Amino acid sequence: MNAATEDYLLPGGGASINALPKVSLHDHLDGGLRAETIIELADELDLKLPATDAVALGEWFAEKSDSGSLVEYLKTFDITTAVMQTRDGLERVAREFVQDLGRDGVVYGEIRWAPEQHLTRGLSLDEVVDAVQEGLDAGAADVAATGRSIRTGQLLTAMRHADRGMEIAELAVRHRDRGVVGFDFAGAEAGFPASKSRDAFDYLAQNFLPVTVHAGEAAGLDSIRSALFDGRALRLGHGVRVAEDILIESDDGENTYVSLGELSQWVKDREIALETSPSSNLQTGAIAQWGTEMVDHPFDLLYQLGFRVTVNADNRLMSNTSLSRELQLLTDAFGYDLADLEVFQLNAAAAAFLPLEDREDLAEQITVGFAEA
Repeated sequence: MNAATEDYLLPGGGASINALPKVSLHDHLDGGLRAETIIELADELDLKLPATDAVALGEWFAEKSDSGSLVEYLKTFDITTAVMQTRDGLERVAREFVQDLGRDGVVYGEIRWAPEQHLTRGLSLDEVVDAVQEGLDAGAADVAATGRSIRTGQLLTAMRHADRGMEIAELAVRHRDRGVVGFDFAGAEAGFPASKSRDAFDYLAQNFLPVTVHAGEAAGLDSIRSALFDGRALRLGHGVRVAEDILIESDDGENTYVSLGELSQWVKDREIALETSPSSNLQTGAIAQWGTEMVDHPFDLLYQLGFRVTVNADNRLMSNTSLSRELQLLTDAFGYDLADLEVFQLNAAAAAFLPLEDREDLAEQITVGFAEA
């Protein structure tokens, strides 16, 4: 099954999830390539692949990604980034990325990627950002030609272990009027808190560029705390392990009591968006302490407690997924309906790195689209 081409419906023959207007906040460019594109680009560059059939290659990515370890999961990106080292390769991948989002009903998507990982064939940091933007623009035009619409923004990622945070922060600020809407901090989370790049986050704050930080995925509460107070993160990439700061107790009867710690209370009260990615969270072991099935994911607990939860695909190739599929998986696990799915999209619209007026317009677009479903 290719999740990118599958149709997903609400239970009981309800509305098409694919057709609903959706907002994607956490979607990696190098994690959303089409398998056939990897094969074609690899052939042009004379790169060896573990499989040369698109179906087999897609299955290889899904199998290797389902490791229970973020570190092992990240190794699959060695292949995707290898075919994204030329201007043509970057433009094509970005263009197809937007086409696939548009086909899935996404009306606004923030695409995150790490420019520092695409310099091995002579391109500069500014050149790779420009190449990706050209691809994103072309993809949006392709979607418009089908009668739909999509808007995108780049999130430039600094790899936390590479110590190039300031350089990428300055790059993001340089391109803020040419497609870049924010900054991301990603990579091996354990041992690399946001505090190690405090100078970059200070610079971003001084230049009023919004920040999201991967935290609460491979590491726990200290990572989240550093993302918020050292990184000044307005959103948490994944953030699911904030649930470690939530205590659930039952008395001898049927009563259950829930209490939030200082950190989780702060995240809730400040409406810090959680960029959850359900399938990815299972694959990387981010929710291992709660279980190994979707029904074990703390997403529903966080939702019921009023956290600003959002739903994302993270890496569509590695998880063989789409945003519509992630929504259906959650619906099947927790019994959500159309109204719940609308809340998730409105949460994402409110957390988007867009001007207030644009976020309000996006929310209206979602409300209208869901009313017509």
